[in-house]
Amino acid sequence: MFSPEGPSLRELAVQALSSVERGYDLLAPKFDHTPFRTPAAVLDAVGSALRRVGPFDAGLDLCCGTGAGVGVLERVCRERVTGVDFSAGMLDIARERAQGRQGPRVSWVRADARALPFAPAFDLVVSFGAFGHFLPRELPGLFAQVRSVLRPGGCFAFPLVAPPRPASPGYWTLLGFDTVMRVRNALWRPEFVMYYRAFRLGDVRRELAAAGFGVELQPLPEFGRRPDGSPRVRLVIARLPEQAPAPRCLSRAGSSADRR
Repeated sequence: MFSPEGPSLRELAVQALSSVERGYDLLAPKFDHTPFRTPAAVLDAVGSALRRVGPFDAGLDLCCGTGAGVGVLERVCRERVTGVDFSAGMLDIARERAQGRQGPRVSWVRADARALPFAPAFDLVVSFGAFGHFLPRELPGLFAQVRSVLRPGGCFAFPLVAPPRPASPGYWTLLGFDTVMRVRNALWRPEFVMYYRAFRLGDVRRELAAAGFGVELQPLPEFGRRPDGSPRVRLVIARLPEQAPAPRCLSRAGSSADRR
């Protein structure tokens, strides 16, 4: 599962017993050699789809990690790109790997996605593989934050892989991982929130609509379809109207306590 350049079992154990922020600080130097990094095929497919949706001027990669999504934004945004993450270690690696690249101006900001320090200055927000770090009750606040940094007519886009069928080995693998994490968090502090099965399409669509977004699902044809005909991977495109109304759920938009 890991390349020789990836973390050792001992390193993973230390990271898993840390907070989310500290764990990713420790993992950062070897993160790109783990399965946790979004595969290049997904990044390329999302970039191709966004080029058909654009053009965009300014883009934000939410929970950018080592900057894989920033590379997508550099291909679809004309003026500037920003990566935001709460792990200083991940941002250090992202800055290092972005040096010397041509394209729009890139900046890096350390901040919590649940309290973004930006004005509504972006046309596009993307995120890759980060939503397992947010509990379902945090989605209203998270989506309200995304809405707050987008200009009217702006887009929030992210890929979503279809969940494995209950009879498949993948289903039981994810269920087992989530169960282990819940037991770990019941017995150990600080918490490390990472639940692969908590981000459900129905909940996501409902909370995006409540935050004022119109939601469109685009199949990513590069990944084909399942036997029932449904796409294996979708791109969720949540767009604000040109004159965005106030969201219907402001009373629910507060974020939970910091997990750091």
